[in-house]
Amino acid sequence: MQAALEEATKGLREGGIPIGSVLVRAGEVIGRGHNRRVQQASPILHAEIDCLQQAGRIGSYEGTVLYSTLMPCYLCAGAVVQFGIKKVVAGESRTFAGARDFMEQHGVSVTDLDLEECRQLMEGFIRKHPDLWNEDIGK
Repeated sequence: MQAALEEATKGLREGGIPIGSVLVRAGEVIGRGHNRRVQQASPILHAEIDCLQQAGRIGSYEGTVLYSTLMPCYLCAGAVVQFGIKKVVAGESRTFAGARDFMEQHGVSVTDLDLEECRQLMEGFIRKHPDLWNEDIGK
């Protein structure tokens, strides 16, 4: 989760939304990314999507774990299910509930760590940039 937090902080420094994600296999980070919607003027470049893209074509996702500082939304949860990622660890879901039920209904084990550091990062961002946050979550 620390690597995902580093990605979230990097995104914030770039002027983006502070959400980070890493893909891990056998204890090794094989992909990392952060929300780049603002930086790349992209409607879909969420942290998890950026992470998967940075991991590249890895063949099978068997044995991988996706870590994200925020509970994945339906877009990212769809990618998790599509690629057969069986475990997701989220830093928090209080600021955004995400698509936990969807992932679990498709056989994904989801853990919510409810980390204060992740929550404070998002709460601070949402207070300062409510319009950007609402755009990100489709409101």
